[in-house]
This record gives sequence, structure tokens and C-alpha cells, in this order.
Amino acid sequence: MRVLVTGSSGLIGSEAVTFFDRMGFPVMGVDNNMRADFFGPKGDTTWNRQRLENDCEHFSHVTLDIRDRKAVLDLFQSNAFDLIIHAAAQPSHDLAASRPFDDFDVNAVGTLNLLEACRRHTPEAVFIHVSTNKVYGDGPNHIRLKELETRWDYDDAAFEHGIAEDFSIDRCLHSLFGASKAAGDIMAQEYGKYFGMKTGVFRGGCLTGPQHSGVELHGFLNYLVLVALREGDYTIFGYKGKQVRDQIHCHDVINAFWHFAQNPRPGEVYNLGGGKGNAASLLECVDMIHGVCGKKPKLTYSDQNRVGDHICYYSDLRKLKSHFPEWDLTYSLPRIVEEMVQNVSDVQRT
Repeated sequence: MRVLVTGSSGLIGSEAVTFFDRMGFPVMGVDNNMRADFFGPKGDTTWNRQRLENDCEHFSHVTLDIRDRKAVLDLFQSNAFDLIIHAAAQPSHDLAASRPFDDFDVNAVGTLNLLEACRRHTPEAVFIHVSTNKVYGDGPNHIRLKELETRWDYDDAAFEHGIAEDFSIDRCLHSLFGASKAAGDIMAQEYGKYFGMKTGVFRGGCLTGPQHSGVELHGFLNYLVLVALREGDYTIFGYKGKQVRDQIHCHDVINAFWHFAQNPRPGEVYNLGGGKGNAASLLECVDMIHGVCGKKPKLTYSDQNRVGDHICYYSDLRKLKSHFPEWDLTYSLPRIVEEMVQNVSDVQRT
């Protein structure tokens, strides 16, 4: 099986490279380090690409911008891919508002370029699109909530297990990032349903892991650990710091993709996160990090929440588990935090 990974120097892309390289598959990674352009030096992923080149026996890297339609078409014409993991994206709400053309061209047009290139040259390939829970906009904020001591939670029995795939993505505030990702999400579905291609759409919660180049605008848990270990300043934006996210380790993400790749369902959509069991508020994550390393960030508070941000979100995983019963989470939230603290500490000592 020949694998293509876009965004191969990022969190999900690099985990996909490692996962499939260990299986002995030839893996081509496409990345142009645009995260450094988006987020500056702290977002630079060169170190991760170099790590993959050093550690992965079957990996080859191509510097390519997915907005370049001709280059994408040429890539697919020259290579017979069996599996495409499309993880390249502009991932920030705030950045999308200041750079709307770049945001839409990467998230929507770039996705179209890849889908059409796949249809023309390798139509039998499995195409996995890494989407986001932000396609639901701020719709989850309109569910009845209850305020607990350290978190918000749903106060409606219909959402006991979290947000399911039939939750509306319509008639709500998305942010421009949410809108561009929704466009790519629907396009990937359509190439499955209209053309019969083996596309799968995975709407991620908080995807995390030790190789995340976390920054303030994206990569919440990794960035929180970085700031906590140096006991630096961290600003909470709205919701009293009780906003809830479900964390899923990048290994469990790629393992879900692999289960889909072996039994694809054209145009299917899955919510993919840590679920209720791996859900925690920002304040609870701060306490969890403190429990592991004895350090915490210096918290300041802003009443202004980020546009389109969720008050409470965790993924209902029942559909994914029903379709692929052999898949399950292997990383608990405490294990994720412990690994991340250890990794950041090791990096800071070198």
C-alpha cells in the first residue's frame, strides 16, 4: 500500500507517517511548512520533518503547496497512491479572520484540488479528510448547559454521550475557519456520495500529542503544558475557564483512519475525539498538569471569548465504534498529559 500524507510535518500528518512507515508501507509526505508562515517561528515544523527523515525508513518528503492545482495534479499523475490522509490545513479561528483568502484557499480549495486529482488519477484510493468539530459552529453552545464547580456540561439527556454526526452544521456562527473547513468537509462527502469514491470525513475534537508545535492560536493542550512548565502567562478567553474539550491522542486518531481504510464507507462522516471520558475543562487541565509536574501557568482572564468557540464539546463516539468495533481509545487523558509533560521537559533539557 502506497500512502500519501498531506500536512506531513504537523501533528496528525507526522503521526500518520510514523504509523504507516512502521507497517512497512512507502509513505510520501507533502508539506510546505506553512504553519511557520501562519504562526511564526514557534509554529515552525522543520524539526518534525527532519525527525521523520531520520527515523522513518520508508518516508520521502515533497515540498508542495496544496493550493497549487497543477502541482497537485502532477503529483497524482506521477504516483499511484492507495491511501491519502489529508491533514494539511489552516487551523486557527483568529488567523482566518485576518487572512481569509489564505484560510479558504488552503482549507476548501486545497481540499478540492486533492479530491479531484485523486478522482482523475487514483479513483480507487481511500481518501481520508481530517475535518473538525468546528463545522458545527457555535450550535453546541445553544444546548442547555449546567455550570459545575470546574466545568460546564450538557444539561440535556439527548447529549449524554456528546455531539453526534447528525447535529446541524447550519444556521449558526462558525468563524471563517469553521466555514472553510465545512466547505472542504462537504466536498469530501460529495466525492464519496456523488462519484462513489472511498472518502471518509473525520470531524476531530482536540487532537493532541507530544509532537504538536503548539502556539497560542492553535494546539491548546500542548501550548498549555509549554507555558505551565516555564510558569509563564496564559490568558483564558471567556467562559470562566470552564470550557470543555475532549482530548484524543494522535495515535488513536490514525488507528481510526486505518480501520476505515480497511473497510471504507464512501462519503461517511465520523466524530472523532476523546469522548466524554477524555473531556476536561481548561481549569481541570491546569490542575492535571500541576499534579504531574508541580507547575502551572500564571492565569489571566478575558471576558471576551473567541468567536465561534465552544463552551462545551465532546464527541459522541458510538457511530464510529459501531462501524469499527475493534477500534477504541488507548490513551486516557492523564496518560496524554503525563506523556506531554515528559516530552516537553526532555526537549527543554536538550
